[in-house]
Amino acid sequence: MEKTNCEVQVPVAYSNLWLARHGQTDWNLEGRWQGQSPHAPALNEAGKAQAHAILDQVRELDFSAIYSSDLPRARQTAEVFANALGLPVTLEPRLREMDLGMWEGMLYDDIRNLFPQEFKQRALDPINTRAPNGESPMEVAERVIPAADEIAARHPGESVLIVSHGISLAILVCYAGGTPLDCVYEHVPENAKLYRVEWCIPSQASN
Repeated sequence: MEKTNCEVQVPVAYSNLWLARHGQTDWNLEGRWQGQSPHAPALNEAGKAQAHAILDQVRELDFSAIYSSDLPRARQTAEVFANALGLPVTLEPRLREMDLGMWEGMLYDDIRNLFPQEFKQRALDPINTRAPNGESPMEVAERVIPAADEIAARHPGESVLIVSHGISLAILVCYAGGTPLDCVYEHVPENAKLYRVEWCIPSQASN
């Protein structure tokens, strides 16, 4: 998947951001919503295998840096890539998954049944609706997009690997491609797959 947030037809600075969602966890397998829960598990054996399965692809790309969410499942995935490439992992808390508040650790059907009004509102206004005590996708966008801007500005013209989470990466994919952020839930990437976006560096970030 290739996307770009470049909208003007003038020379601009950009970076190639390669986005990878963490590998599978037991909560992924069970359908539990993880968010930023401190109880969310790290990678299971399938998740570790998923990360190792794309190492050949990762090695073919000339990455100058690896950035990762500091949540364990993302950090563990990033470390698999880092060990293969001989690069350090820079942890960036702004790349964390959306805070799902009271929904963290719960199953989809339980959330839908216990929070019918919130779930209905989520369908009507996906970008602004948040779980009780959680974040909305718009609030996630307000942290992950500036983080991507800063990362790209540090590596103009280079390829950078970013390891993060479903909603956080979906926002970057939508933003880079000019897709309305209301469509964020339709662009959640698969576990341990690479997605390339061409990220234009804002002039103030590149100065």
